[in-house]
Amino acid sequence: MDGLTAVHSRIGQIQARFAPPVTQNAAWTSAASAAGLTGSSPTSATAATTAATGTGAEVVGAATKYLGVPYKWGGTDPATGLDCSGFTQRVYADLGISIPRTSSQQATAGRPVASLAEAQPGDLVFFDNTSSRPGIDHVGLYIGGGKMIAAPQAGDVVKVQDVGNPTLIRRVLPESTTTSPVTAAAGGGLAGVPYADLFTQAGARHGVSPALLAAVAKTESGFNSSAVSSAGATGLMQFMPATAKGLGVDATDPASSIDGAARYLSQLTKQFGSTELALAAYNAGPGTVQRHGGIPPYAETQSYVQKVTRAAEAYA
Repeated sequence: MDGLTAVHSRIGQIQARFAPPVTQNAAWTSAASAAGLTGSSPTSATAATTAATGTGAEVVGAATKYLGVPYKWGGTDPATGLDCSGFTQRVYADLGISIPRTSSQQATAGRPVASLAEAQPGDLVFFDNTSSRPGIDHVGLYIGGGKMIAAPQAGDVVKVQDVGNPTLIRRVLPESTTTSPVTAAAGGGLAGVPYADLFTQAGARHGVSPALLAAVAKTESGFNSSAVSSAGATGLMQFMPATAKGLGVDATDPASSIDGAARYLSQLTKQFGSTELALAAYNAGPGTVQRHGGIPPYAETQSYVQKVTRAAEAYA
């Protein structure tokens, strides 16, 4: 970022701190007052955000695409790097939703959420991390379960981390999409699906599509967490005992099973380079896929890959 651009960016940050909406929490109001900021916000919350029609889980799903992107101050292009607000702006832009550029400006978008207990996936969580300069200077995207996805700092990457204690929480999506369950994957296809929230959270943690995880569960066990196969695989995601042990998974616990499956599918996808081969390895074992140099010529495995793929498309 050149000097002139940096100056304009700093001016925008200072202007954006002028008198945030009175509905924001006391911590932010006190910080603004301590900084001597008065006047009116240059951009109203309604003007800062276009009409949104997505769900919180759609936002989370869009965010997972950027896991691992390097942090870059001033970055708005994932090809070269993203800063914290560049990341959140990019995620919402992918869903056709416009929010301001900087974290301090984004803190005026949408409407306030009273506490973390009321936060929902897709909400923006803001922080005042600089004691010498009161005001919002960091933003992340809440994914539920006390976690957020954020671009933390120089030398780091976009990643899942504990949300901690946000200074401010804002909800950009309209109430009509967030009062109903926000556990659907992209396209809302997981609405009403058992364990949808666990699929969404595990997918966000490990960079795996929640729709794919739901499709595996449907194909493996029909969403039955007590299922036991004739071969001895158990639980929602049908782990063999040795595989479950190796992953540190309790196959009888849905949360542990789903998280383990997401972690395992992420590893297999990186190993074999495609979702289809990862699914084949999940069904027939990584060694079998390696020996055959692709999806093995087994009717069961070929059918399995097709069934899961079709189900994932239906949920997406």
